[in-house]
Amino acid sequence: MLTLTYEYKLIPNEKQIEVIENTLRVCRAVWNYALRERKDWINARKCSVNACSLDKEYIIPADQPFPNYNIQAKQLTEAKKTNPWLKSVNAQVLQQVLKRLERAFTDRQSKKLGFPRFKNQYRMRSFVYPQMLKNCLQENQIKLPQLGWIKFRKSRDIPNGFAIKQARIIKKASGYFILLSLQLDVNIPDVPFHGHAIGIDLGLDKFLATSDGELVERPHFLSQLHSKLKSLQRRLRNKKKGSNNRHKLNQKIARLHQKISDTRKDWQFKLAHSLCDQAQSIFFEDINFKSWAKGMLSKHCLDAAFGQFITILKWVAWKRDVFVAEVDKNYTSQICPKCDFHTGKKLLSEREHNCPECGYKTHRDIAAAEVIRDRGIENALGHSVSENACGDDLTGALPSQKSVKQEILNASSRISR
Repeated sequence: MLTLTYEYKLIPNEKQIEVIENTLRVCRAVWNYALRERKDWINARKCSVNACSLDKEYIIPADQPFPNYNIQAKQLTEAKKTNPWLKSVNAQVLQQVLKRLERAFTDRQSKKLGFPRFKNQYRMRSFVYPQMLKNCLQENQIKLPQLGWIKFRKSRDIPNGFAIKQARIIKKASGYFILLSLQLDVNIPDVPFHGHAIGIDLGLDKFLATSDGELVERPHFLSQLHSKLKSLQRRLRNKKKGSNNRHKLNQKIARLHQKISDTRKDWQFKLAHSLCDQAQSIFFEDINFKSWAKGMLSKHCLDAAFGQFITILKWVAWKRDVFVAEVDKNYTSQICPKCDFHTGKKLLSEREHNCPECGYKTHRDIAAAEVIRDRGIENALGHSVSENACGDDLTGALPSQKSVKQEILNASSRISR
């Protein structure tokens, strides 16, 4: 099963905007009530058997089960009979809110995530229609429950054969957007290793260096607008909570953040397509970018968004039939790509690779990218190209694996890009 998600900007009228805002308010109320119920049940069982809290105590019967999704969904059905405000929203939309809360509690245990938080008017920004009609799309209009036919900016056509399974409405700083989940029952095999291979080395001095000798400068997306963002946030500190002026200033800050995010993502998509134009196989290091975001250079690492770029690169490469794989990150900057000599650690100020064994000189990041490329080819071929079991100097010896690797590299470099 192949699943794609396409994003379009909605063009709703005033009545449809009222319906969307009312739906978000009801979803927020359902989320907060369900979360409050779960937290009360957990807190009621924190007290010791032989002692009571001096501050407060939750009175909940001991035999009452934990309010999971099934129990809260039944309670929601009963509440809709007496509460017309809940009845004004599609039933499946409210059920998806409870499913989302259930998934948050499940991820809290399995993925060791934090406790779910209550939502204010700025945190509840989306809701889902889990089922769609077959003929819900006509040119630049889509039919949604309670919203009717709503216009959207059709920036690209939906591929033939794909069926619309669900739609998510998202409220952003620049307007309302819709995410359409498209599915097609087809089995697509993984992309095999083939063609011209390159290695890429990510860093803060240069955003990216390739084994072909290309160096890509790191754009400072946040730094360019940091002074303006800092000024707006300083003004926000003096605004009264809940006032209209604070709300307007929050919207300005949100639009600025979205501009930074959209600019970064657009640049990374273009870079990913550029790399896929150059090679048919791409290798990169298996770096834990979360640890980079916790160091003293965390602000610059988060601004560069290396993890987002790797995700985009994998997606673009999969669409364009380009093989992508990770390699071991250890000692990539300490090994000479020509003779495999271990040159030792380098200071961050040393930007040139100079091998004392073979005399090979190049930029430090390019040398690391060449090592990454060699490791990637070794892993893709299924054996180590640095071993020479037969021996090149012996009479009648078979060609070494390293010479075979060099022939593959020479052949791949001759392939037209």
